[in-house]
Amino acid sequence: MKSAKLINGKIEIIDVFKPILTSKGAIIRVLGCGLCGSDIVKIKHATPENEDKIILGHEVVGVIEDINVKVKNLKMGDVVALGHHYPCLDKQNCQFCKNESYSMCPTFKSSNIYPAGFSEYIKVDENHLRHTVYRMNPYLKDDEKAFLEPLSCCLRAIRRAGYNYDNDNSNHSALVIGLGSIGLLMLKGLRAFKVNAFGFDISQERSIKAASQGFCFDANKKYDTVFLTAGSDKAIKTALENVVDGGKIVVFSSVKDDLAGFSNNDIYYRELSIISSYSPSMDDIKLSAELLNNKVVEVSNLSTHYSLDNLAKAVDDSIKGNVFKAYIEI
Repeated sequence: MKSAKLINGKIEIIDVFKPILTSKGAIIRVLGCGLCGSDIVKIKHATPENEDKIILGHEVVGVIEDINVKVKNLKMGDVVALGHHYPCLDKQNCQFCKNESYSMCPTFKSSNIYPAGFSEYIKVDENHLRHTVYRMNPYLKDDEKAFLEPLSCCLRAIRRAGYNYDNDNSNHSALVIGLGSIGLLMLKGLRAFKVNAFGFDISQERSIKAASQGFCFDANKKYDTVFLTAGSDKAIKTALENVVDGGKIVVFSSVKDDLAGFSNNDIYYRELSIISSYSPSMDDIKLSAELLNNKVVEVSNLSTHYSLDNLAKAVDDSIKGNVFKAYIEI
């Protein structure tokens, strides 16, 4: 079968053996996989020492072709989307799971799909099925279903900011800085949480796209919470200028310059809370499936389609900003 692999710094589509079930789990025939910004970061920062360990693609939608365990009524023929990591959930012996820092759990960091999301088939284990795999609404298009994992990451950030889905958050305001696909997804997640959501980007094209869906920017307003989804150190200054005193800034992206950061005195004298969010909990994936399946969060017409053989072009187009979101049909 075909699978994407990074070889000598270049994306190659190679032939590998189709995975088989040697333990409890499932074989999923991949219909498509979204291209995540983290895939691009991995490709750009790959070294000869680590590229063999890089797994490309994780925003997977596919059909269960074989399954040998009863979990959540999942069965052969189900069209599913999934997450690629899961924690141990041992709250007695794992300090990270005990403190609900699930993405810091060693099991979370070591678990993954096999061999890669950009493959014709993948194997998932029983814990994937139990915690990250969800049957998707057949009325959704495949590229919409593939937003399960990235939306769940956004929901985690929203929850870490202190917002509860079951609460009325309509007296709160939030600004998302950086209106790429993740930024727009964050805005849609905030709207689902009934938070007054606003967006800012230095790109006029992206600002117009967000505004067309009701997400504008008010320069005369200060915001309770600011979400940094732009991978630019300049966004830090913009965040500080737009957050209220006593407010929160949620860091949801990496920047090129590791020395970039927040001024100690800005944080201290303004009593700002600087928090971060990295990956979802299992509850976030579950809620993401619910919001997508019920079209509470609408993600239609966001993706540009590429074939697996054109994955390298999809990456290049994404880096150049030629597409909003790339989806790879398998």
